[in-house]
Amino acid sequence: MAKLYFRYGAMNCGKSTHLLQVAHNYEERGMDIVLLKPSVDKKGDKNVVSRLGAEREVDALVGKDDSIMEILENYLKEKKKIKCILVDEAQFLEPNQVDDLLFFATDLDIPVICYGLRTDFKMNGFPGSTRLLEVASSIEEMKTICECGKKATINARFVNGRLTNEGEQVAIDGFDNITYKSMCPKCYFKKLKIKR
Repeated sequence: MAKLYFRYGAMNCGKSTHLLQVAHNYEERGMDIVLLKPSVDKKGDKNVVSRLGAEREVDALVGKDDSIMEILENYLKEKKKIKCILVDEAQFLEPNQVDDLLFFATDLDIPVICYGLRTDFKMNGFPGSTRLLEVASSIEEMKTICECGKKATINARFVNGRLTNEGEQVAIDGFDNITYKSMCPKCYFKKLKIKR
C-alpha cells in the first residue's frame, strides 16, 4: 500500500533539491509524476527552485480554495498511471488539501511525498504541516546546521537584515526585504535577546 510521506526540515536543508531528485528518478524510469506547489509561494513563480540552482516547472499551482482532489483527478484522466505525487512547500496547504493527498495515497495506492517546513519563524506550526504530522504514514526530518555548527531547527526571519519575531505567519523569502536563516535554538535566543 502506498503512503503519505512528510519530509520536513528548517530552511536550506535541501528539501526542494531532494524533491527534484526524486522527480528525476521516477521520470528517468519512464514513470509519470505530478508536481504540485501552493500558489502562495511566489518564489520561482511556477517553478520549484532549489538553492543549488536546479529548478523545474510544477504541473499545478494550488490555491488556498482549490480542490487537490479535482486537480489530481484531471491528471489521472490525462496520464494513464501516475506513479508518484510530489508537493513542495507543503506547509502552505490547507488541512483539507492534505486529507485529499491522504486519500490518493491510501485509496488509489499512489505514493504522495510532501516537503515543507514544520514551523514558522515564531516556532508555531503551519496548518498544512500540522495536518501532515497528524496523518502522514512516514515522517522524516531533513537536517541542516546553524552557523555555529549545531543542528538548526528554527527558521529565523530577518527584515532588512534585522532579526524579528513579529509579523504575519506567511512572508516569502526574498520579497519585501525578508530573508530567513536556519538557526539552532541557542543562537536564535541569544541573537533575539541582543536585539531587544
